[in-house]
Amino acid sequence: MTVTIISSPTREVRIGFDEPFVIIGERINPTGRKILAEEMKNGDYSRVQADALAQVEAGAHMLDVNAGIPLADEPRILAEVIQLVQSITNVPLCIDSSIIAALEAGLAVYQGRALVNSVTGEDESLERVLPLVARYGASVVAISNDETGISQDINVRYNVAKKIVERAADHGISRDRVVVDPLVMPIGAINDSGRQVMALVRRLREELKVNTTCGASNVSFGLPNRNGINSAFLTMAIGAGMTSAITSPLHAEVMQAVLGADVMMGHDPNCANWIRKYREPAPEGEGGAREGRENRRRRRA
Repeated sequence: MTVTIISSPTREVRIGFDEPFVIIGERINPTGRKILAEEMKNGDYSRVQADALAQVEAGAHMLDVNAGIPLADEPRILAEVIQLVQSITNVPLCIDSSIIAALEAGLAVYQGRALVNSVTGEDESLERVLPLVARYGASVVAISNDETGISQDINVRYNVAKKIVERAADHGISRDRVVVDPLVMPIGAINDSGRQVMALVRRLREELKVNTTCGASNVSFGLPNRNGINSAFLTMAIGAGMTSAITSPLHAEVMQAVLGADVMMGHDPNCANWIRKYREPAPEGEGGAREGRENRRRRRA
């Protein structure tokens, strides 16, 4: 069994075949969020703080942190945001950037073992990102595309993932520290993208023996009722062997789908997490009545 361990100073998250599915909260990302981007650029992190706390409260096991803002000092902003989020939550973080200087700045201040998002199969990316991951003892998301782009042939995407795992090993990064993103394409544009991902996830688990993640909401791009599609996708992906996803925990139906899939996969012993989340509270007064009956029984004894 392959287990990827990501940690903060006080909490450890295990991503694995026989572990509960890991939700990585996606909200701390200025891409497509103009107000957040402007605030972060100006050093106002109040919305970042609110998003971090809300996602953890909703059930995120980890948080993805991205500071990709055009014409901004991304290394400084990313480092500051990581320090802020770590000061107010105890969940591990996924450090998300395509800028090497930003990744290094984030890793330099991170406390614990981070997940770096990401490296691709392009030689330049491999040679720049993997030494950094090795130096800081981090784990890394491996995206299964290379210089040729994103192939519609899952055999090509599998081979790209295999190449990344092998090159990581050359840098002393074991396969349990590589989490492969098989790439989820919008199903509204590519109708068999769901089947592609399920088939590829099974191969990655059974043949390459690596954990997997994805940007889950990509699958529903352009469709109505996106959370319905996302929920169906995640349930099926978990059944195929996917072990984590970057998504929003703020949508109740998505979280319900994940928790339900954990139950069906046997990853929630005694349905404890499901019961804790959805058990109805005892009717008012029932607890007091029960205590009264117990007290009467003790007196008679």
